Amino acid sequence: MKSTLKIITVLFISLLVSCGGKEEKKEETFSYQKKAPTEKKEEAPKVETVKASEKIDLTNKGVGPIKSVELPADIDQSMATKGEDIYKKMCTACHRVDKKFIGPAPTGILERRTPEWIMNMILNPEEMVQNDPLAKELLIEFNGSPMANQNLTEDEARAVLEYFRTLK
Repeated sequence: MKSTLKIITVLFISLLVSCGGKEEKKEETFSYQKKAPTEKKEEAPKVETVKASEKIDLTNKGVGPIKSVELPADIDQSMATKGEDIYKKMCTACHRVDKKFIGPAPTGILERRTPEWIMNMILNPEEMVQNDPLAKELLIEFNGSPMANQNLTEDEARAVLEYFRTLK
C-alpha cells in the first residue's frame, strides 16, 4: 500500500508541475489606435433670424387711425424741436435715442418702418401689439414689455415722427 501511495503522490506532483509550472508574463502595453475618420454629416444650413427691431418692412402701415402720411423732402425744424421735447418728456423712460433699452432705439427707424406704422405705434400701441405681426415680434424681443399709451394727439405724434427724421 505504501508503494501505491508513493506512486499516486509522484503522479499527482508531476501533474501539478506540468499544468501550473512556468507562465510567461505578458508585458502590458498601452496602444493608441486612431479611429478611422467617420463620415461627416451635412449640417442643415443655419437660418439666421433677424431681430424684430432690425427687420426692414416698408410696406406695413400698422393698425390704427393713420392711413397715410406725406413727408416733405425737407425736415420742419420747429416741428422736430417740438417732437424732441415731447420725446424727452414722454418716451425716455423706455427709449434711448441710439441704443436698445426697455424699448427699441428710434435712430434710423424710418429706414425700417413706414411713417404710418410709427405713428400708429405711438397712437395705438395696445391694438398694434394685438393685431400687427411686427409689433407682436417686438413685444417678444423686448421681454413682453408693452409700449405704454402716452395719449398723444396726432399732431404730437407727427412732431415726434419729424424728430425721428433728424436721427441718423
